[in-house]
Amino acid sequence: MTLRSAFRVNGFLVGLVLLVVGAAVLVGAIASAAAVKSGGAGMAVLSVVCWVLVALVVIAVTGLTTVGPNEAKVVQFFGRYVGSVSDPGFFWALPLTVKRRISLRVRNFETQKLKVNDFDGNPVEIAAVVVYRVVDSFKSAFAVDDYEEYVQTQSEAAVRHLATVHPYDAAPDAAAAELSPASGTAGESNRTSLRNGTEVAEELTAELRERTELAGIEILEARITHLAYAPEIAQAMLVRQQAAQVVAARSRIVDGAVGMVGMALRRLADENMVELDEERRATMVSNLLVVLCGDRAAQPVVNTGSLYS
Repeated sequence: MTLRSAFRVNGFLVGLVLLVVGAAVLVGAIASAAAVKSGGAGMAVLSVVCWVLVALVVIAVTGLTTVGPNEAKVVQFFGRYVGSVSDPGFFWALPLTVKRRISLRVRNFETQKLKVNDFDGNPVEIAAVVVYRVVDSFKSAFAVDDYEEYVQTQSEAAVRHLATVHPYDAAPDAAAAELSPASGTAGESNRTSLRNGTEVAEELTAELRERTELAGIEILEARITHLAYAPEIAQAMLVRQQAAQVVAARSRIVDGAVGMVGMALRRLADENMVELDEERRATMVSNLLVVLCGDRAAQPVVNTGSLYS
């Protein structure tokens, strides 16, 4: 079975008809009952008919229902699904039916902070916010037991799965990878990490859409709201990240210093300012690297002699 529209009629029109008919039949029932008491035996059948019509009017009144904006009513007739009413207004559907209200409004909730191991095996805490709405009232009412609980459970499962297939950080040792590209670590910097907000949000949204389609749910957005290392390793990972940043900074300084030394030697050679043998060249390179790579200001020393005396 699939979603379909239930039979319905304008509720104001039917209500007016039932009010007029009910009032007329009720007056006739009371009048016929009085005639029977006064000895009019022929009015007994009419009295029974009038009271039966009164009962039918009362039963017909149970078909009246109100549907608010952004909500639907799932109509069941003695357990059988007969359709849904999703247009806002006052309607008359089949009498003696159960009309279950399903909200079509946009909803959102935040998952609990889940503790799970990421792709690298590091324990992390992660939570996400999910924005969704019901688009198929039939599936939401009958495909799952409780669609709200179903969405929450599937959201937590999707967040756990997402954390296990991605690392917390793309390459915490990126500086070391740059220093030794032959180790094969350099390619890891291209991995999608949990900190890549846009890519991870799109992946989480797509996975949740597949998981909740069964319940007639449309996932509008899913995004990570909390991401951190677990407390037991947070301090160690902070030290690791700081060390990686220090290595990366020193590597950049060394690269720049080597380029500047090479440029200085080429300028000296091109302009014939001074001729340097291998020993003096090595000494100049050493001095320049100390000045450029040191983390403190260098103290100038005036050499009044020479390298050979």
